[in-house]
Amino acid sequence: MTDIDVTTVAAWKGGVGKTTLAFELAYQLNAVLVDLDWDRGGASRAWGYRHETRRRAMLLDSLENGKPPTPLRGGDRKPDLVPSHPDLAVSQPDPETLADRLSDWARHWGRPVVVDTHPGGGDATFGAMAVSRVVAVPTVFGTKELDALEGMLEEVPDYPLMLVPNLVRAPNTRDRARLRKLATDADVPVAPPVPWCAWIPTRQIRIAITSEPVAKRAEEYTAQIQEVAQAIRQYS
Repeated sequence: MTDIDVTTVAAWKGGVGKTTLAFELAYQLNAVLVDLDWDRGGASRAWGYRHETRRRAMLLDSLENGKPPTPLRGGDRKPDLVPSHPDLAVSQPDPETLADRLSDWARHWGRPVVVDTHPGGGDATFGAMAVSRVVAVPTVFGTKELDALEGMLEEVPDYPLMLVPNLVRAPNTRDRARLRKLATDADVPVAPPVPWCAWIPTRQIRIAITSEPVAKRAEEYTAQIQEVAQAIRQYS
């Protein structure tokens, strides 16, 4: 798979900032964002896409017929997008088929691809991970979140995982030590941390910000995302 550049963002638990991380990484990497998260809180809706206003489902059609979709143009504040659809929940192709589709699309586009996935290890997630150069795993400091991460590391040890400490505030010493041990035992690299920002849940992703204090924090957040993107570029 050396002729394609696919990064999948996956996590075995929801609520860890997976979608925002995928959205921002796609923007920083100038990648096509392929949204495989069929829930309403996914990247497609945050991007501004509304499946209920469309006659056709680009993603579902292309998964079925194999023809590469034409990504929606994102502009200067959001990445190009292949939007998801709620029916993907009950019409996921098998992992091998989805892996083949993503590979073909990436070659056709000639661009990096970032895939957002539904929380957990469904067929679509495994298909995307199978063709990925990097699988970025947003990692939140917390007992339940680290329990889920531990299960993921045990279940999929052979994938090219990279842990991305996400929504980081002030984790306690115990959680820091546990993450360090999990990463060391699994021999998985850890990317630079991405800070917790209170404004993220209350705004459309990458909508212009006018408040000076918030804008300052947005700059800091973007700088950290750029560091994560650089770590992904250098992953080997």
